[in-house]
Amino acid sequence: MDRRKSIQTIILGAGASALAFHGCKADGSTSEEALANVDEKYFGRTPKELERIEKLNAEELFNAHELETVGVLSTVILPPQEPNGGPLEADVPEFVEFMGKDIPELKPTLLGGLMWLDHKSNTEFGIEFKLATLEQQQQICDQICWHDPEVPLDEQPLEIQFFALMRNLTVCGYYTSKVGIADLGYKGNMPNVWDGVPQDVLDQHGVAYDPEWLAKCVDQSKRGVIAEWDDKGNLLT
Repeated sequence: MDRRKSIQTIILGAGASALAFHGCKADGSTSEEALANVDEKYFGRTPKELERIEKLNAEELFNAHELETVGVLSTVILPPQEPNGGPLEADVPEFVEFMGKDIPELKPTLLGGLMWLDHKSNTEFGIEFKLATLEQQQQICDQICWHDPEVPLDEQPLEIQFFALMRNLTVCGYYTSKVGIADLGYKGNMPNVWDGVPQDVLDQHGVAYDPEWLAKCVDQSKRGVIAEWDDKGNLLT
């Protein structure tokens, strides 16, 4: 099983706990009038949530270099795969920045970790992380991708905390995006196709469908047609 498949399995089994270490909160009240004019991108948000989203979007956490580095690191963590793409196509860097603004306690770890990443890359390879080769980037990540489960994560070195946080945010951001959902092959709720009771079962019990009703009720070519009834309760179509 490759790394991507392993991550998919983790997401399907316990994806909701990806950010449990830091936690998230939801707040706000509803307003039908306000929701009626909500941008489609934020459908279903309460007025207070919309206000907070706009406020956070107006702020800046990463400069251009830091945002590019987040993008590069996210693709090292979760390599792109055809035909759906990877973290960049899923806007994971923007998601990471948003979460850093939404949860202020993440900022020191994210910003400090990015500084550490460049310092480590410059020290070992004489080049900043985003411009290093994939092999060099992987060598650096291999040094910080494991942590001692016996020691609380918040008591471990900054770079260990940083990679754990980036891994969680990358996976969470990707697999909650349209691109990531397509990668999982998840299709959501879909109607079943029922062709009636199998003929051998009908024969076993000595019963049969009325041909007229069979044509009306078990015709998949008409599955999108809304049934109509007359005043006496007889099915018309």
